[in-house]
Amino acid sequence: MFKALMICAIIGMAAALPVAPASDDVHAEVGVLKSDVRADGFDTALETSNHISQAASGDVHGNIHGNFGWISPEGTHVTLTYVADENGYQPSDLLFDIVNGSCV
Repeated sequence: MFKALMICAIIGMAAALPVAPASDDVHAEVGVLKSDVRADGFDTALETSNHISQAASGDVHGNIHGNFGWISPEGTHVTLTYVADENGYQPSDLLFDIVNGSCV
């Protein structure tokens, strides 16, 4: 009985150990953060130390043009551009870095 109790206690302690993060992304820092809000629209940009980026600009009519990007686990730079207007959200280009042999 004591052995079974000890085994259960050891298993419980092992299950309670904190899990290490899968990557250093949890420690990413913001390198660029820009926000310019005006009466006729806005411009915004964000870049992090782990190569995630976002930029957008909007006008007084609610039209937004933007892009965002990241580095894939394989090391490929991925960027998506979009427009959001009266016709809804419209992603236009999904680009992959040609240097790494991926398609555009």
